[in-house]
Amino acid sequence: MLKVDHVEKFYKNGGLFSKGKQHVLKGISFECMDGECLGIIGESGSGKSTLGRLLVGIEKPDRGTVLFHGKDVNDRRVRRGAISAVFQDYKSSINPFFTVYDAIKESLIPHFKNKRDLDLKVDHLLFQVGLDPSYKSKYPHELSGGEAQRVCIARAVSTEPKCLLLDEAISSLDVSVQTQVLDLLKELKEVYNMSYIFITHDLQAAAYICDRVMIFKDGQVEEVVKVEELNNVQSEYARRLLRALITF
Repeated sequence: MLKVDHVEKFYKNGGLFSKGKQHVLKGISFECMDGECLGIIGESGSGKSTLGRLLVGIEKPDRGTVLFHGKDVNDRRVRRGAISAVFQDYKSSINPFFTVYDAIKESLIPHFKNKRDLDLKVDHLLFQVGLDPSYKSKYPHELSGGEAQRVCIARAVSTEPKCLLLDEAISSLDVSVQTQVLDLLKELKEVYNMSYIFITHDLQAAAYICDRVMIFKDGQVEEVVKVEELNNVQSEYARRLLRALITF
């Protein structure tokens, strides 16, 4: 369904006139199948968030392709309503001048002809993420971290996407709230039959929600392994990384 084929990404080093380049992603190739949750684990600076931005079309690869059902995700028509994202910084993900209702309805307006149906849809989405309709009138500063991230999730699934990118989506939350959000994500995955790309440094979270895990190192895929086989990773780097994450 989502296919990444020999993707390369470079960023300029130094000032405006510098010719130096940093090679951030190096020949990345993998697939995420329909209904699968693929985890991407790597150290800070390994390039996993850069890869995430390419997957949702925020940035373009310098070489290679990212295809969704055989079509390039750089075409906005391909990803509109079909690929959504939830990021780590929920505080800046919602316009501070928007109410919860305003934040969620943005992507829904083209699909609803009257306000009553739109209101019912927003109520339903809030219910799905464990919030009652009274939250519609609240502003971001009135929400806890867990509540704000639930609003971001409600907005992300509002168009019933087939693929949802989660980039460190729980790492800023309290541990008790993380478990609640992971359970919520598992439920929504079944409801909407979505695929997840789950970018994280949290091995336990990845093991809880993912089907496979891709170990990322220095902009390259080091190893891909099924979650139930994490104890049997082959590369020395993968073993060291997993040991470090377990004791983190």
